[in-house]
Amino acid sequence: MTTYRPISERDIEILVAMMRDFYAIDGYPIDVEVSKVLFSQFISDEKLGRAWLIEQDGNVLGYIILTFIFSFEFAGKIAFVDELYIKQEARGKGLGKSSIDFIKLEAEKLGLKLLYLEVEHHNSNAKKLYLGKGFSEHKRQLLIHKINNNNNQ
Repeated sequence: MTTYRPISERDIEILVAMMRDFYAIDGYPIDVEVSKVLFSQFISDEKLGRAWLIEQDGNVLGYIILTFIFSFEFAGKIAFVDELYIKQEARGKGLGKSSIDFIKLEAEKLGLKLLYLEVEHHNSNAKKLYLGKGFSEHKRQLLIHKINNNNNQ
């Protein structure tokens, strides 16, 4: 049986190890020490979002991070599925589907109006999963602008 356990300070080491594996898939940089600090900050402020470890039979198989945003367009609090990671050995067994079902239920409980997520262009399996679970392609394109100052990590 799959369970979703809210993360705590004691989970940070395992979270960062999985995050390092996740980022390595697409060659994204990660600063482990900064990520540890960010997890501590995230855990200590529920206004930022929620995160869960995905477990089966006491084994950690992945994690989900949901971050909150306020949107006038969507009339209230929405969320970004910032990360959904499932370890390689657990993929293809329905864990992604059950994790999306879980996060959608949590979003309802939290009174969220909408969930956003990103999927890498090359990740056709993830895109198929998300589309099959009721997500749709957005007509807009996501753009970013990084703010480079000493207050941001």
